[in-house]
Amino acid sequence: MAIFEQALVSGILIGGVYALIGIGLTIIFGVMRVINFAHGDLLMVGMYLTYYIFTILHIDPFLSIAITIPLMFLFGAFLQKFFINRVLNALPQNQILLTIGLGLIMSNTVMLAFTSDYKILTTKYSSSSVTILGISISSPLVISFAITVAISLALTWFLRETNTGQAIRATAQDREAATLMGINVKRMSIIAFGLGSALAGTAGALIAPTYYIFPQVGSIFTLKAFVITVLGGLGSVSGAMIGGVLIGVAESVGGAYLGSGWKEVITFVLFLLVLLLKPSGLRGKSQT
Repeated sequence: MAIFEQALVSGILIGGVYALIGIGLTIIFGVMRVINFAHGDLLMVGMYLTYYIFTILHIDPFLSIAITIPLMFLFGAFLQKFFINRVLNALPQNQILLTIGLGLIMSNTVMLAFTSDYKILTTKYSSSSVTILGISISSPLVISFAITVAISLALTWFLRETNTGQAIRATAQDREAATLMGINVKRMSIIAFGLGSALAGTAGALIAPTYYIFPQVGSIFTLKAFVITVLGGLGSVSGAMIGGVLIGVAESVGGAYLGSGWKEVITFVLFLLVLLLKPSGLRGKSQT
């Protein structure tokens, strides 16, 4: 029972960070209906940013998100304005090929600049743990989860209470109707892609202290982001939150009982079951 409890709590904590990845992809898809295959590579860029901010500037990885978020937002806005925006009305396969190409450019540029060697971000608290209800949990996981909750609450408030957030939601619901209501949908698309990129970069910053950093790491998280997004329901922010936690728990509990090699298998079995039993995802077509 102790093993199950340990795995369950760890799964919930890492699942919160996974949720950030899924939320970023969901916002991008919800507003622009573009499937972003470069999402994991944006996370990878966030990991490298965090690593070098820590190595060169000696700023704690969790504090460095104050730098990572605006930089990743600007990078995402740049990609949307000069690349993604050109294929918004193109065939889906053209959009997919463009985002795959952008992802390859990012990963290969990083590999040329920093080599393909694995990097490890080690802090004083990397190996430390805290005890919660008699269960020993990694300190970085606890900090990451707390930051994830704060960011998720702030994002929810932004989308529901601010004029820009409501305009983003309106654009996600119906681009034509939003245009007729005077909303600048092109601007909302840039903001949405910037937000999605910032969330991916933040997730990378939160994962960096507990994960190997290398140029091809993005492909792992791109696949995970799609599983989370489809599991929760395309376009649903709350669904992405639920999907992220479910994937985290499934991986952690499955790894504890079946071995770490089975974690990915369990994730995709859960994914296939949802597709078979509820193809629209757990939250159906919920609004962003």
